[in-house]
Amino acid sequence: MGAKVVGERAKPRQLPLELGHPTGLSREHLIVSQANAAAAGLVDRWPEWTAPVVVLAGPVGSGKSHLAAIWAEKAQAAVAAPEAIDAAAIEAAREHPVLIDGIEPGHLDETGLFHLINQVRTAGTSLLLTSRHFPLAWRAGLPDLISRLRAATLVEIGEPDDLLLAGVITKLFADRQIQIEPHVVHYLIARIERSLSTASRVVEKLDRAALEHKARITRALAAEIVSALDAGQSELDL
Repeated sequence: MGAKVVGERAKPRQLPLELGHPTGLSREHLIVSQANAAAAGLVDRWPEWTAPVVVLAGPVGSGKSHLAAIWAEKAQAAVAAPEAIDAAAIEAAREHPVLIDGIEPGHLDETGLFHLINQVRTAGTSLLLTSRHFPLAWRAGLPDLISRLRAATLVEIGEPDDLLLAGVITKLFADRQIQIEPHVVHYLIARIERSLSTASRVVEKLDRAALEHKARITRALAAEIVSALDAGQSELDL
């Protein structure tokens, strides 16, 4: 009697090493489309700004922090936390531009920001503020601060469009020495959340899955990863 077949032997999987693929935050790594062209142009024009205070506002994953990092490097800016704008940051504004990244409503040092803006205006330096929300939604209560914010230049960054998402996804794969087929990119941009952070997460998971299974990144694998991400998000929403 022959031996009973209880199943095929599992195909061995390669566990990928955690080598890390840091995201480039320089100007050469920035992909520009209609969604972020105004913001990119503003960063490129510094120090020829028409106002000393600029606010970049846009949704999560739209690239605000990337643009802020480019500007901070170019301007050699000091960086302050939105919740605690201390005397050192205000003093730094005498000679250096200042960046405050990620302002959230209800978590803003209003007095510190008011004095910082005054210092920037007096010294002739620059201040860049980024947020998911327009300044009027920051719930500032100081009338003088509200007046200063209304005088700032406001630049809105839209959700990533198809051109930007496709360029970012292609570049993220290229950074990992992976040549991705255009039809796979088109499949992804039609189905993932429209944010650069989600694009980065999808690329990382696809790269890892391909290494584990020693397989190419195909549309079928992309569909599997997108479905898994959607299922995970649905569980979080419950």
